[in-house]
Amino acid sequence: MSQPVLPQPLPQIIQGGMGVAISDWRLARAVATAGQLGIVSGTGIDSLLTRRLQDGDPDGSTRRALSHFPNPELAQRALDTYFLEGGRAEGQPYKRVPLPSVGRLNPAWELAIVGGFVETWLAKEGHSGQVGMNLLTKLQMHTIPPLLGAMLAGVDFVIMGAGIPRDIPAVLDNFAIGQAATIKLDVKGEPTDHSTRLTLDPAEYGLDLDSLGLSSLKRPNFLPIITSHVLAQTLARKASGSVEGFVIEAPTAGGHNAPPRGKMQLDDLGQPIYSERDLADLEQMRDLGLPFWLAGGSGSPEGLQHALSEGAAGIQVGTLFAYCTDSGMDDGLRREALTQIRAGAGLRTDPLASPTGFPFKVVQLSHTLANAQLYAERTRICDIGYLREAYWEEVKDGKEGKIGLRCASEPIETYVRKGGSLEATVGRKCLCNGLMADAGFPQIQKGGEIELPLLTSGDDVVKLAHWQDRFSAGEVIRYLLGQWQPASDGVVAGQATGESDPAQVPSMAGHL
Repeated sequence: MSQPVLPQPLPQIIQGGMGVAISDWRLARAVATAGQLGIVSGTGIDSLLTRRLQDGDPDGSTRRALSHFPNPELAQRALDTYFLEGGRAEGQPYKRVPLPSVGRLNPAWELAIVGGFVETWLAKEGHSGQVGMNLLTKLQMHTIPPLLGAMLAGVDFVIMGAGIPRDIPAVLDNFAIGQAATIKLDVKGEPTDHSTRLTLDPAEYGLDLDSLGLSSLKRPNFLPIITSHVLAQTLARKASGSVEGFVIEAPTAGGHNAPPRGKMQLDDLGQPIYSERDLADLEQMRDLGLPFWLAGGSGSPEGLQHALSEGAAGIQVGTLFAYCTDSGMDDGLRREALTQIRAGAGLRTDPLASPTGFPFKVVQLSHTLANAQLYAERTRICDIGYLREAYWEEVKDGKEGKIGLRCASEPIETYVRKGGSLEATVGRKCLCNGLMADAGFPQIQKGGEIELPLLTSGDDVVKLAHWQDRFSAGEVIRYLLGQWQPASDGVVAGQATGESDPAQVPSMAGHL
């Protein structure tokens, strides 16, 4: 197995891994070719692959990458099942990837392996820059397959947050030597004498090293996303394999946020209140001797210089890259979002939006599911299922119990029938369908109902009120390096630097 080797010099800028194709291969490739670390999202990669194929793959990129997949049989099966020459007919819904269960992981896993390869291969095509993949730890049933696909394409980094990715280093180690990898599946209510694990053996997909004619795969560098120096210390010492560094995320970062430590307290707008307890101690991070990058509210030249002065290798930036023209965000949504942001649309950290229970940042756009009326009018359905929770279902008459899957955003009666509480369904939004719509792949449900977007951003979104309509990933990088300025110069005090309400975001002096 080749040991992970951090590039030298280390990248000062890591492009954020925004989920479901916002951080697509085009964005990651643009950042990597500019000398920084480009990141593709592995979240929802099976559905993303199939929806691109059903839209006809107009530029041929997906099919070009599929022609390089190491097991042509799997690539051809994806094409035969999902590719539509010329794309879907008007009003035609996407054919869905069948929801996996603990006892039936394919075809979702097979498609996720292929999708992880395609996204990474395209991001790395034609240059020698560094490319990583981002995944959410909490999506345990959807984590291992994209990692294998990405490693088959030579991914350089793996970055994971939204949980404690203790099992992942060993997964990377095992895949690098062609062995099966396994992670623990958290099952709510599972008896203490049970332990459910999910295992992926590359040989079962014709991807063992002997079949590939290889002695090993490159083992990527692993950077967990953490909010606490205590968690960093634990992972550095007790993870299942080597950890090469950390991304330290503040509560101002976009997407899923870690809940505040201690009892949840909400402000007058119903947002979680964070304090100094929720920031990592940077002195203790420096003592670990591993590189780290600061994320959340760091997307500015001043943020980069502050990070470097604190001993960080640099910063991770999401929001500015998400709204650039190289990202996978639907262009119409991007333009409408910028218009509404300039008109005063705000950002809300919603403690209820995500079925996972993690606070989730949502841009308050009138034509999206952030609109309470549109949310209420939407027909509940769980047809993608990435955020489903595994639970233990007791079976009577002396039979063995079994594992079920449920989501607080699915139809209420279904969730309650599976043992979920009615209270847990209040305010929960279907992030899976909303984020697919953000990237321009909205499902058409029965009766012609088109899934609406649900746009997430970090607190830096307020800066964009003063940016020009169109800017590239390269311009974001030059801005962060102090080499370029947005065309618009109207500055509102406290906003141009991405500052938030000081009552909600504590001082970051000596912390993050």
